[in-house]
Amino acid sequence: MLASALAGSAVLMAAPAARAEVVDVNYQCKTPIGDKSAVSPIDIKGVRSGSNYKITMSWQKGVSSSPVELGKGAMSPSATIKLGGAESGALTVTGPANQAAIPANTPIKINDLTGTYTPTKTGKVTFTAGVLTIKALGTTTTCTPAGNPGPSLTLDVTAAGGRSTGAARSGTGAGGRLPQTGPEDSAIALGTLGGTVLLTGAAGALWLTRRNQAVRR
Repeated sequence: MLASALAGSAVLMAAPAARAEVVDVNYQCKTPIGDKSAVSPIDIKGVRSGSNYKITMSWQKGVSSSPVELGKGAMSPSATIKLGGAESGALTVTGPANQAAIPANTPIKINDLTGTYTPTKTGKVTFTAGVLTIKALGTTTTCTPAGNPGPSLTLDVTAAGGRSTGAARSGTGAGGRLPQTGPEDSAIALGTLGGTVLLTGAAGALWLTRRNQAVRR
């Protein structure tokens, strides 16, 4: 029973707090020379830093193009990431200008874009590719995802001063009571309680056995 309880607790505590998936996004771009479209796999990653998360958005293929060469530093990209689940709104991510010249009429490769996300709600938050904006040579190209692409990242987050619904916590709260943050914490607490009862019962049985042996002597 004790082994089962501990194994169950370990499984709950090992539950992943993030899920990432590369999603193909069909960008419909409005450019100075007309409409263009391109599909690029989008990868979004989140790395926790204190109470914030560093969000990185990556393009695996180029989108749009320019009829003229874009010299080094001529193109400046930015994008929005739609927040869903426990959160709503959008996160803006930005990145450096192109570090090398981009030949004319070739797909524009977007460097990784980053931004800082600060949770305002506790729960699961999804991150989905939003609008990509490319500024170059005094012009602006806007690329909007067609349809409804799925989220590239899901994070289980905790708002400032709050608790994550999926994380187990130890210690005591007000009045010496153990904090309860959700069903998973209850399962862990019950597993620990079961193990304690089992150990206490075994210790009691051993004490009674020794006491009986002493009486017989």
